[in-house]
Amino acid sequence: MATTPCIYIIEDEESISKLIQLYLTKEQIESKPFLNAEAALQELKEGHKPNLIILDLNLPGMSGFEFLEELQKQFSKDMPSVMILSARDTDEDIIKGLGYGADDFVTKPFSPGVLIARIKANLRRQSFFLEKMEATINFGPYSLLLGSCVLKKNGQKISLSTKEYEVLEFLVKNAGQVIAPEKIYQNVWKVEYGDITAVAVYIQRLRKKIEDNPSDCKYIKTDFGNGYIFSDEYMTKNC
Repeated sequence: MATTPCIYIIEDEESISKLIQLYLTKEQIESKPFLNAEAALQELKEGHKPNLIILDLNLPGMSGFEFLEELQKQFSKDMPSVMILSARDTDEDIIKGLGYGADDFVTKPFSPGVLIARIKANLRRQSFFLEKMEATINFGPYSLLLGSCVLKKNGQKISLSTKEYEVLEFLVKNAGQVIAPEKIYQNVWKVEYGDITAVAVYIQRLRKKIEDNPSDCKYIKTDFGNGYIFSDEYMTKNC
């Protein structure tokens, strides 16, 4: 499913932050402001991942450079895209920022129109690369590869039968919703009537394969009398 792009704005000057937010809103792009790098870093550690981070270098507390260094340590294999927006415009600063993992460097004062154009270009590049990659849904240490019908845990393939995979994919795609066994049966087995006890059998099999404790499930939960619900608590979050 397509999601609205989300951008973190790490800028201690509220007037600049609000100006950027205003222009992003006009482009139907979500944004979230932070007055310091520490608060943004905490959000990232909690599993939130924006499409882009706009980063000032001169910040109270942790500097922009220190933030980039911490990003590399914490998310070396999955570092969010970063655009530096700073009054510091020496070649040394630009080279240092790009060397620390930033994707772009925009100097202040800036044209809001040009900044938005560069943001949109960054988002288009991301979309291009994502189209080349296999669609994946992540939850906890697991990745569900939709194109190849494979489940992996920390990169290691988990053996699933075709029906086990189909049941899991249906639950994951409807995460956060209580789904009756009849609905699961109709959508996975592709028939309106049949032995819906098969659903409970496959749910039990899946729990044995993905739950740390099948008697106290955190992914596939039971809503007694109503059906099953795949918890969205551990799924990768956007803004």
